Amino acid sequence: MKWYTKYLQVYEQPFDSAPKEAVDFVKTKLQKLSENKKPLASVILICYNEEKRLLSCLWSLCDNICDFPIEILAVNNNSSDRTESVLQQLGVTYFNELKKGPGHARQCGLNQAKGTYHICIDTDTMYPNNYIKTHVKKLMQPNVVCTFSLWSFIPDEQHSKWGLWWYESLRDFYLRIQAIQRPELCVRGMTFAFKTELGKQLGFRTDIIRGEDGSLALAMKPYGKLVFIHSSKARVITGYGTVGADGGLFKSFKVRFIKGLKGIGGLFTRKKKYKDKDNNLIK
Repeated sequence: MKWYTKYLQVYEQPFDSAPKEAVDFVKTKLQKLSENKKPLASVILICYNEEKRLLSCLWSLCDNICDFPIEILAVNNNSSDRTESVLQQLGVTYFNELKKGPGHARQCGLNQAKGTYHICIDTDTMYPNNYIKTHVKKLMQPNVVCTFSLWSFIPDEQHSKWGLWWYESLRDFYLRIQAIQRPELCVRGMTFAFKTELGKQLGFRTDIIRGEDGSLALAMKPYGKLVFIHSSKARVITGYGTVGADGGLFKSFKVRFIKGLKGIGGLFTRKKKYKDKDNNLIK
């Protein structure tokens, strides 16, 4: 059985149909975590219309094994569904950010974080039991300012097991090469962590639609190491997002492969600025 199997029973399902035991477990764990006045790590979810995915994400986070105090906070980014109601029913400490966009939501969470280390969370994603600890232990090493890790996609009837394996293997290989000189381009918000104080000093960009994660990582580069965690302990499971938007797994791979070939020369040089996913210049 895969580590994420039990969370799939509530993923993309109406919250009202969730098993009472799962809801009670999350509520009890969150209540206990709220008593931590000096957390070492702040785990921050950003939520936009996530009523059917909140429980699976929080359940996985509450299952995380940590030998240090943490806090779990959420930011409701002007959702139009029952996201806020679900947050209230689960007892999550949350904040409302009315300005739409990941940059605004992540900055709101960063402003509220009390931990020494900041763990960015996407609510459509599920996290393995040692995820938080793996990132924090790496961040505690000398001269490390941020960490990022890999992700897999949730298997379903539209995507074959072997198709996913090939796609993820080739993508991971490319990312490992890219990370040698341009680690910031490998950063995704769902698998991104950093030192809170430095994050607050630099801040997330809110003037771009997407790319706030890589932009902050790039800004952190002069201050220390950006560390790529390859361990399965930090490999998350998520939905298809932009892969689905490209028209399927192999169409997505084709788009990314051609784009990668055009920029292959840049893999071996450092980059001081780049454009985000919507072609906006990030300095």
